[in-house]
Amino acid sequence: MTIIDERAVVCKGAQIGLDVEIGAYAYIGENVVIGDRCKIYPHAVIDGWTIIGNDCSIFPFASIGMAPQDVKYKNEKTELLIGDRNTIREYVTINRGTTTGKGKTIIGNDNFIMTSCHIAHDCHLSNGIVMANLATLAGHVEVEDYAVIGGFTAVHQFVRIGTLAMVGGASAVAQDVAPYTIVSGNRAKLYGLNLVGIKRRGIEGERLEALKKAYRLIFKSKLTIAEAKEAIEKQGLLKDEVETLLNFILKSSRGVIRW
Repeated sequence: MTIIDERAVVCKGAQIGLDVEIGAYAYIGENVVIGDRCKIYPHAVIDGWTIIGNDCSIFPFASIGMAPQDVKYKNEKTELLIGDRNTIREYVTINRGTTTGKGKTIIGNDNFIMTSCHIAHDCHLSNGIVMANLATLAGHVEVEDYAVIGGFTAVHQFVRIGTLAMVGGASAVAQDVAPYTIVSGNRAKLYGLNLVGIKRRGIEGERLEALKKAYRLIFKSKLTIAEAKEAIEKQGLLKDEVETLLNFILKSSRGVIRW
């Protein structure tokens, strides 16, 4: 059964799913769609053309789907799409997209976004991501599956953070973070492979050894990327994870964080 506190404001036109709870003084805008079994805590604000999936929790004073912080934005119709089973804690701000970008900010499934994080316009977060308190993403940032972003970290616009990457707390990230790696500092530098996260995802045995060898060829040798790729292919290391790592680097426009 859906329960809406009588002190909440749910605008005409908003679509509310089954078994949703909406707390006192929450505000739900007219173009908002909320899926089943979501819990919207008191004082949360959800506005704009925002679609939220099932089983999400949005905590007090979060601001979801408001206009992007972009001086070029002129009240165009842009969207925020949020998937299933996301936890969005207190004071988090997530802005809609812009017409000069993708037109959409997209959040995938099973993400844990802690207190006072900011996700700017046109960001694209995949699944299983953790953002610790006060981590901030500028516009157009892409974060891949199972990445972890430490607290008080600032990520420059258009940066990409690869799958299973870990960014240490209080970092300033101005270049792409390669999959499976750890970076930290201001400006962030490379500190090795995220071995704990890698093993937790079941990457072991030959796959892990291939990734370790490929990592050394790419980041610790004096080879160019093209030369490292050739060496990886000759040594038969081109397993799934290594291919993911290489493809990410080859597509980078900002450059990848190194030593």
